[in-house]
Amino acid sequence: MARSIIHSDQAPKAIGPYSQAVRVGSTIYLSGQTPLDPATGKLVEGDISAQAQRVFDNLAAVCKAAGGSLADIVRVGVYLTDLGNFAAVNEVMKQRFAEPYPARSTIGVRELPVNAQVEVDAIMHLPG
Repeated sequence: MARSIIHSDQAPKAIGPYSQAVRVGSTIYLSGQTPLDPATGKLVEGDISAQAQRVFDNLAAVCKAAGGSLADIVRVGVYLTDLGNFAAVNEVMKQRFAEPYPARSTIGVRELPVNAQVEVDAIMHLPG
């Protein structure tokens, strides 16, 4: 099955040798997004909620470029440098996703690129 690369100028450029997303058939694999402002390329200021909002804005932009939306996401991977931020990220997710929620894992990590507190990757499935 052929794969195609998905790119959005409304999300930060990749900071390494990877694509924002790759489509294979009706499945789109979204690379991890950190809370970088796509206009400046810099980490957004603010607390974990502000960072999580930016991460989901970035993911939404890539979903849109692929022809979908956050509603089409079936799995989310959340990476936190402080698991004490778990509840705050849950609140942001409740604002961005409706039931039935996607499957999810949350993993505590020592550090993330650009000193981010949160990174999120996802898998999206489009009908047909």
